[in-house]
Amino acid sequence: MSGGGGPRERRRGPSGFEEHYAELFGPRWPGLRAALLGTAAVPTGRSVRENSFANLASFWQRLGTVEALAVPGCHRVPVDAPWSERDERGLALAYAMDPASVIAARALPLDTASDVLDLCAAPGGKSLILAERAPAHARLVLNDRSPERRLRLKKVLLDHLPEHVRARISVTGLDGRSIGVRKPASFDAVLLDAPCSSEEHVLLDQTALSRWSSTRSERLSRDQYALLAAALLAVRPGGYVLYATCALSPLENDGVVGRLLERGRHAARTEPVVAELGEATELGWQILPDRGGCGPMYFSLLRRQG
Repeated sequence: MSGGGGPRERRRGPSGFEEHYAELFGPRWPGLRAALLGTAAVPTGRSVRENSFANLASFWQRLGTVEALAVPGCHRVPVDAPWSERDERGLALAYAMDPASVIAARALPLDTASDVLDLCAAPGGKSLILAERAPAHARLVLNDRSPERRLRLKKVLLDHLPEHVRARISVTGLDGRSIGVRKPASFDAVLLDAPCSSEEHVLLDQTALSRWSSTRSERLSRDQYALLAAALLAVRPGGYVLYATCALSPLENDGVVGRLLERGRHAARTEPVVAELGEATELGWQILPDRGGCGPMYFSLLRRQG
């Protein structure tokens, strides 16, 4: 795969999309394209992650035999399986989630964290993992700018988390780009799952594909950079920021991280990450469905130095 940001000329529509990503991925693109289409369709089942706060005996009793996936706690279940049913306390048994997203959320160190921020939290799958992994005393701030997405996020929390865990969580609606100014050095760990090109969904949506332009990644990468810079200002010295996207474009992945490091305005370094699935990039890790059976997902772990 090419490590650059791709060609500079503007390309549009389905043919431009194909040319652009064929150039980025070379001979890998046809297989990756087929995997993206096949993984997204999932005609016979879906990936779910069991809810560790729920009675998992109920999970196994109601779902019976399921396919265990490479990521602990993740399973492939039939599309008609009752995975969204609830235990005796009313907690949903599982959450529909790509295993690659689970891997990314688990890459953020939380062992000693007291204050944790999920900067672009909705719809909430990664937030559930943070709530599960954070120390019992830790406070979680789940932020999303969109009122509609915050409503969905709150519903996910209500469905999956017991009351004593929800009591440590606050949901906010700040513009993520302002978080570093409004809450400087306030968190020990920040998860930034940034809005991105989401090429998998573009590939499946003919309307979106017809409107696609190669400038899309350029525009999004600017917003992603602003969010990442803000996240780094919001974390305390020695704290961690996990930057993640579901983009294929290197411009939105290593490109954003590299730009932040090269400018030198924020004292940070990348930390090594290794996962069950995927492959290393120059500055992070990427999981793509042609080699991992899930994704796409990119993430890079940064640590603030001062």
